Amino acid sequence: MKIERIWKELEDEQPVKSGLLYKRYSGAVKPDVYVALKAPERLRCIAAHLNALVVLQVKSWDKLRDVKIETVPDEKHSKKQFLLVLLLNNQHRDIFSALCEDLIQQIVNITQESELIKQLLLRLEKWRLLFEKLGRQGLSDKAQRGLYGELYFLRKFLTNVPHPDYCINSWKGVEKSVQDFQFADWAVEVKTTHGKNQQKLHISNERQLDISLVPRIFLVHYSLEVRQNYGETLNSIADNLMELLLNNLSAYNALRIKLLEAGYFDLHRQLYNNTCYSIRQENIYRITNDFPKLTEAMIPSGVGDVRYSLVISANEKWVLQEELLFKNLYEGIGKHARKQ
Repeated sequence: MKIERIWKELEDEQPVKSGLLYKRYSGAVKPDVYVALKAPERLRCIAAHLNALVVLQVKSWDKLRDVKIETVPDEKHSKKQFLLVLLLNNQHRDIFSALCEDLIQQIVNITQESELIKQLLLRLEKWRLLFEKLGRQGLSDKAQRGLYGELYFLRKFLTNVPHPDYCINSWKGVEKSVQDFQFADWAVEVKTTHGKNQQKLHISNERQLDISLVPRIFLVHYSLEVRQNYGETLNSIADNLMELLLNNLSAYNALRIKLLEAGYFDLHRQLYNNTCYSIRQENIYRITNDFPKLTEAMIPSGVGDVRYSLVISANEKWVLQEELLFKNLYEGIGKHARKQ
């Protein structure tokens, strides 16, 4: 990762007693935002160069976990100050690196200082939510299975539709969206089953299969075999996806962030080393008007929190071949994405 290389270069330089060591991430980044080390603690940070007259309310971010926000005057330019986002806990370097790469991608073309500050604060709120998840003891068994299913589909998506940014950005499951993958006029909901409960798919709300809201909805079902030390682990599929995206920096960084949003942290990797998955059966369904489902229009006024189950064997009429699914998803890219 480029930002990691810059920090290591700074760490290899002759240490200073106090102040900042900083370098530009790239000449292509328009705002004055630097990759930096703060001395004497030698804390990794991102430094935004701002007008000294700008008043920033950094106290509201005092409760950020393992990250500190502060402002320091620029000793070389009295009319300037630095807004610093500092990492306090080196154990979380991988997360901090991914978040800072993400931040830089978001602000690369911003030229107005007010907009730069706005985007910095928006990203900080996202960081706060991610660092709060670090206190958890890894993903539950159910969450691991669900994430594996979404990553398994994502890998197929990347293989069949070779437009990485399009594929990664359509993954919305980590954002708790109605469907796991969404883009313009299509959506894909991925369901995993295992053990004795292989023949039922649980639909979590009345909007999930409602084609009056999204014209093309596809339901993908993976029947999982879960075993110890036989099959593919959550770690291995995550690593495999990252390897597929090594030559596409924006997609690579976007996937890293989405994995963090899903609660998948390197800190917990050892928890996922032995649980393995293999696919017993795959089913793809095209949702149509006559597909058995409950939709918003069917629910009486005053009824909410609707959940129901689909019996797999009753839905063979709507089975769709994988090739046709990805043909549909490819058509959703549009002319702009195909030029990427």
